[in-house]
Amino acid sequence: MTASENTGGPADAPPAATDADENQETGNAGWRFVREVAIVLICALVLSVLVRTFLLQAFYVPSQSMENTLMPNDRILASKITTELTGVHRGEVVVFKDPGGWLPKSDVAVGPLHKGLEFIGLLPSSSGDDLVKRVIGVAGDHVMCCDAQKRIVLNGVPLVEPYIKPGAGTDQQPFSITVPANSIFVMGDNRSQSADSRFHLDENSGSVPVDNVVGRVVLKVWPFSAWGTVPIPETFDNPALNNQAGATPSPSNS
Repeated sequence: MTASENTGGPADAPPAATDADENQETGNAGWRFVREVAIVLICALVLSVLVRTFLLQAFYVPSQSMENTLMPNDRILASKITTELTGVHRGEVVVFKDPGGWLPKSDVAVGPLHKGLEFIGLLPSSSGDDLVKRVIGVAGDHVMCCDAQKRIVLNGVPLVEPYIKPGAGTDQQPFSITVPANSIFVMGDNRSQSADSRFHLDENSGSVPVDNVVGRVVLKVWPFSAWGTVPIPETFDNPALNNQAGATPSPSNS
């Protein structure tokens, strides 16, 4: 038998793998792993930015103005999509941009890393121009302080407000206004420590443009002991509040 006729001998065996081939295969596997991890991370970051931009954004509570509903340094989530789809309603706790002159200028410097983590939604906003208050009146509502029992009167209905911080009261500033179009009238739950709509009556009747609303606060996420939702109180379920032509008595000093 000639060499060309030999079909089963050692000459037909595949060449043995070399160390170079094994190193190349290991390198290719390592590169594929790195590439897959990078793709996952990029997708996660893009998703996080989209969530922050259109759905939910994290904030922290900087002051005592919403005690005891929200405590200083609480971390909260505001739903942007809720506001976009259904608007802003009485009783909601909302985050909004300073309409002008409500907050002092902030001198706190924030580094680029912190800003980057804020942008992708891993840290709460530190812009220094965000406020959080409760919506008391919407466009067309008549809001007055106060009746003889020192209660806020909304469209002729005295409000029973169990969410107000005990002992804080609500009659620090007498007023009687009608909320302008496309605006909301807001107050803090800790009325004695909240420089809210009552103290800015010279501009837009103290009301905040709806366009300034970032979103409705729906969840307290930190500390874990405070974890929970932020529902609309039953106070605002009263259908009589929708009677914007209701009685509007003058503020009482008694």
